[in-house]
Parts: sequence; structure tokens; C-alpha cells
Amino acid sequence: MQSVRDKQPSPRKREEHLSANGKWRSFPKVPHLLQYVISGNYFGKVKINGKTIRTSLQTSVWSTAQLRLNDFLKENRENRNKVDPPKFSEAVELFKRQLEHETALKGSSKQYRLWCLGKLQKSWPDLWELRLNEITPQACKEWSSKLIKEIACHYYNNTLGTLKQVLQVGIKAHKANGGGTLESPAADIKKTRVTQKELRLPEPSQFKELVVNVRKRSGGWGPRDGDLVEFLAYSGLRIQSEAVWVTGEDIDWTRKEIIVRGDPVTATKNSETRRVPILPDMENLLVRMQERLGTFGKQPILQVGRCNEALARACKEIGISKLTHHDLRHLFATRCIESGVDIPTVSRWLGHKDGGALAMKTYGHLRNEHSQAMAQKVKF
Repeated sequence: MQSVRDKQPSPRKREEHLSANGKWRSFPKVPHLLQYVISGNYFGKVKINGKTIRTSLQTSVWSTAQLRLNDFLKENRENRNKVDPPKFSEAVELFKRQLEHETALKGSSKQYRLWCLGKLQKSWPDLWELRLNEITPQACKEWSSKLIKEIACHYYNNTLGTLKQVLQVGIKAHKANGGGTLESPAADIKKTRVTQKELRLPEPSQFKELVVNVRKRSGGWGPRDGDLVEFLAYSGLRIQSEAVWVTGEDIDWTRKEIIVRGDPVTATKNSETRRVPILPDMENLLVRMQERLGTFGKQPILQVGRCNEALARACKEIGISKLTHHDLRHLFATRCIESGVDIPTVSRWLGHKDGGALAMKTYGHLRNEHSQAMAQKVKF
């Protein structure tokens, strides 16, 4: 059995100070060592990165306490320079700042990324308070398996892609701040296969009825909404990055072409100017618009930039499948191919740079149907 003398430091070593409440004994000649008076147990105490750490040394023996104090100090001083990984919410803010200054992305693409962030937060709200090293691969898998059942496959893929981008931004920042290397917990989650949307487009007679409905049943904005619907269908232009930026100076009446320059800042989707032929229906529309508005001039010729509500209402009232602005681009391509225009030409009019691969994938069945219809006319 240890004697009381063996448990206590000698008077020469002690020279202790008592705390104001008399519960703690400190030793000026042995910094970082404390003794809890009531039990006689020794504690190590150190301040790391502004945080005071006090830990029991699990002994009441002076010599043992000194040895364990050295181990305690070594362990905590080694941890002094360790940097905690950022919270996911902090990585999100870094991602947003980078997104804001990304010149290669169009404004609509940036807004879409923010939409994906909103969907991510709504589907996994607890994620925002987790540090990157607290996010497990299993948690990511459970989130993804739930989300894929709730939203369309292309929205799922982009939301997953946004999660991975935010994680990489946070991991890179952590390493730059002197932290260790982290692996992305979402690295092994794969995108899902995107199924091709079934095109359910109106017949020519239905499209005419649709335009009449939009013009007459959409209140004071009806004529302008109708202009937009027809313009998109007769040109195949993308609405936000191309159609709304067309001015009177872009109408080449001599060559019967529309010059597509796109957004003045970010240009067209493929960053190049192209020319789209003015079809007979487009020419009639432009003439009517010019008669109503007067000279087009340098201002955009379309007076509205969207007509989602009017389009959806009109489709419902005449009994056809709901159409979007982008569906009118599909309608343009479909009518061109059904009229005998070859796919590579239609692809150039649409602004594709893949030689027709995407158009062939999307509209190839139309060429086959057209081919079979033409074959029926062949007689021997």
C-alpha cells in the first residue's frame, strides 16, 4: 500500500497555489499540472487554439503524474495544428462565391445550380450542419436512393453533380488550410441513365388552334404571347439564350435569314453566330409583327420573354399534351424533318455542333417513318 508521503509531492517540489475555491492545487514549477484537492488525483491542463483542455492523468502519485503529463502535453501539442474540416454549409458558401465569378457559365446555368442546391437542402436538411469528415458514403447512398424516386432522372443527375462539386470545393479548401487529405463520400455514386422524353407534339391543325387560343384567351398579353409561341416554333431557337435577343437588325430580308447572335454577354449556347432560314410561316409572322409594331430597329422584336402559363392553359383547353418553350424547338425540328429536310441540315439550323448525332438520336425515328411513307409511293 502506498503511503500518504508517496502520494504527495515533497514540500520543496510543491510550492503549490490553491485556487480561489480551494479545490485545485497548482504547481508553478511544474506548469500544466493540477491536483484536485478532494481526491488527490492529478490533472493535465493546456490551452490549444484558444480552448482550455483539462484531462485526468488517472493517478494520485506525483512521479507517475509527471510522466503522464509529458504524454498529455505531447499529444495535445501535436493536435495544435490540426484543422477541422469545414461544415458542408461553409463549403456551399465557397461554391456559391466561385459560381458567382465563373465567367464561362451563363446566368441561366448559374441559376440552375442554385436550384440544385435548394433541392439538395430540401431533400437532406441535416447535411448543412455536418463537417465533411462526418458525411459518410452510406449516408450519401441512402440520400441518393431516396431522391431518385422523387425527381426526374436528369434533375437527379444534376443535383448529384452539384453535391459532388460542393464536396470537392470543401475538400480543396480544407487541404489549402493545412488540413489532411479527405476523400469525397459521394465519389462512388453514379449518375442514372436518362431516358429519352417521348415527344407528344401537336398536329398542324392543333398547332393553329393553339396559337388562336393563346392570342385570344390570354388577356392583354395574348398577341405578344402568340408571337412568342409562333416565333419559337418557326425558328427552333432556344428561348432565353437566343430568341429573346433577336433584334430588327438580325432580320436579313435579302437573304431571308435570321442571324442568331444570342445573349450579348454569353453568346449562344455553343458560342457562335449562325443563320436560320426564314420559313414562309416565319415571314408572314414577321410581316404582321412589323405592321403592328412599326419598324423593328435595334430593340428585341419579341415583347415577352416567357409564356408558360398561357401555353399550359391553351394546351389544356384544346385537349393536347402540355407543351413547354423547348417543346416548340422540338416541333420546329420535327416539322422540318417530316417535310424532307435532311437531319444534318436541321442540326445546323438548331445550332448543334456534333454533325447531327444528337438530332439523329432525338428525331431519327421520324426519318424512318418518312422513309416508309415514301416507300409506299414506289411502283414497278
